[in-house]
Amino acid sequence: MDRLPLPLEGITVVAVEQAVAAPFATRQLADLGARVIKVERTDGGDFARGYDTAARGLASHFVWCNRGKESIALDLKDPRGLDVVRRLVADADVFVQNLAHGAASRLGLDAATLCAAHPRLVAVDVSGYGASGPYAGKRAYDMLVQCEAGLVSVTGTPEQPVKAGIPAADIAAGMYAFSGVLAALVRRGTTGRGGPVEVSMLEALAEWLGHPLHHTIHGGTPPERTGLAHAVIAPYDAYPTADGGRVLLSVQNDREWRRLAEQVIERPELGADPAFATNAARVANRARTDDLVGTALAALGCDEALARLEAAGIACARLRDLSELAGHPQLAARDRWREVGSPVGPLRALLPPITLPGGDEALMGDVPALGQHTGALLRAVGMTDAEIAALRRDGVAAWARA
Repeated sequence: MDRLPLPLEGITVVAVEQAVAAPFATRQLADLGARVIKVERTDGGDFARGYDTAARGLASHFVWCNRGKESIALDLKDPRGLDVVRRLVADADVFVQNLAHGAASRLGLDAATLCAAHPRLVAVDVSGYGASGPYAGKRAYDMLVQCEAGLVSVTGTPEQPVKAGIPAADIAAGMYAFSGVLAALVRRGTTGRGGPVEVSMLEALAEWLGHPLHHTIHGGTPPERTGLAHAVIAPYDAYPTADGGRVLLSVQNDREWRRLAEQVIERPELGADPAFATNAARVANRARTDDLVGTALAALGCDEALARLEAAGIACARLRDLSELAGHPQLAARDRWREVGSPVGPLRALLPPITLPGGDEALMGDVPALGQHTGALLRAVGMTDAEIAALRRDGVAAWARA
């Protein structure tokens, strides 16, 4: 049987994007076969390029979110630079932008304007709080939106709320922008029309807060912050082991508790003890329950603790750090690592989690240098050598440094 092509082959995306939310969305499109043209500023490009130098001199955020794209550097305040973008959009299937509030409209690059001019275009506006309402013009960095959406209020310990360790608001918005593009392309396939797509970071993250939100508005009280523990199940927490590791386990029912008591704690009488026999009793006696489990696991090495828990049929996990994730045996066994090119040489990267068996593998293209494709793209939209030379001379367009 012939292998299926990547589903977005033949789709061209133009993105005036920065930071994480929009670049993360368009990277998913690139991985699935779309051609993504990234429009960057001439003075440094996407400011995420400067967040850090952890990836062998490149910024880790930028490497993560921008592989497989072509970079063109343009000054959109100059009418000639803006004209280049409009020429690119005229031949594109998708346009994505996450400029500051009002900036896209002033440039005529908002979704409504572009879709009116190009009925088959799918045009995406990604914003912090949406195009209207009292927060529309408010700055919307990831941690700020985590606070506004209430994520911080349910993350952390009873004493201390904390932000998520990943840019959760950016990722949520990026994934809804990605799925919104796919949905709009399907609709275009049946109607012939694209149309605007709007995604806000606040609304995306509020959707992700669905469980604690419904718990609060329907139950009357917000869930408590419990660190790694579970608010209504015990034992469900991470416990230290003798070799300095930590093992998280979850007992979901009373049968499992009896197996844990017999095979791991090695006190089978606890299975019928009224103080621990039911989940409600274990939650009411959480400190004593945790002490029993913690004492048993503290006498075991991490590997032995996990082996005993697995043998007893208890859900468990090793509490890993990121270095351990990079060496995770499951990722290695499933051959999930690849190398992508970059201006500093090959870099390790994970295959995207969408796997399409029987089809071509995700593209995993190179991370571009700023303006790496400027010359080729200017020629592709019909500019003459003299026009290109003028753009370069006047700083309207920029090229990657040799």
